[in-house]
Amino acid sequence: MKYFDQTTFKGERACFATDGATFTNCIFSDGESPLKESKNVILKGGAFKWKYPLWYAENVEADGCLFEDNARAGVWYSKNVVVANTVVQAPKNFRRCEDLTLKKVFFPNAEETLWSCKKVVLDSVTVRGDYFAMNSEDIEVRDLTLNGKYSFDGVKNVTVRNSRIVTKDAFWNSENVTVYDSYIQSEYLGWNSKNVTFINCTIESLQGLCYIENLVMRDCKLINTNLAFEYSDIDAVINSKIDSVFNPRSGYLKANSIGELIMEKDLVDEGKTFVECYDVDKKSTKPEWK
Repeated sequence: MKYFDQTTFKGERACFATDGATFTNCIFSDGESPLKESKNVILKGGAFKWKYPLWYAENVEADGCLFEDNARAGVWYSKNVVVANTVVQAPKNFRRCEDLTLKKVFFPNAEETLWSCKKVVLDSVTVRGDYFAMNSEDIEVRDLTLNGKYSFDGVKNVTVRNSRIVTKDAFWNSENVTVYDSYIQSEYLGWNSKNVTFINCTIESLQGLCYIENLVMRDCKLINTNLAFEYSDIDAVINSKIDSVFNPRSGYLKANSIGELIMEKDLVDEGKTFVECYDVDKKSTKPEWK
């Protein structure tokens, strides 16, 4: 094992193909791909200042580090990577990685981040940025705080716990997603997805939860939510009022109250959806724009 302490590395591929090294409070300055093709690397503190620092790397531990604005596309095509207590200022990080753990990581500019990754753990991660986690799979999420558009598009096999997600069009085209004990504010939540479950969640959505095959909801609240469940197969117990329900395709819905229940008989078979609610303000056969 090699040891470097408070060392500044410059130039392209400064530590290319390093095998077995600990870098403590080191600076990787100007020069692309300083640790490309490296493995068995430990990083304690320090900063990356330029592009592509960790491509095709394996067995990497980074704790207390900084990926500065110009350290774009920082960790791509890498395996068995653990990043903790780190700030990632640069966009487009973590692409096509496998066996990735992020703990107490802050992404102030997470544009196009965490794309097409497999076997991911997110623990106490804070994210600001659009298109987070697109096309990734096998993801375990705990205590995520996310603010950005179009998150979790095309994901598979995802479990989310105790998180706060403020986004637009979240969980589109996704499959096998379960969310526990979380707050989600998302327009058009979950469209075109399959096997989606929400348990003890509070959701605010405009025309959300539509076009879903096998949507399960237990002990959830739908606040400020209208035109929900269009063409979805549902099994939902909602412990709140729903402002409006629109053309569910089939299943069971229980709610405290419903502002408006809209069922277009020429588009859906009303008999395929059982609605258990004794407080429906209005029943309609078409939406107001028709």
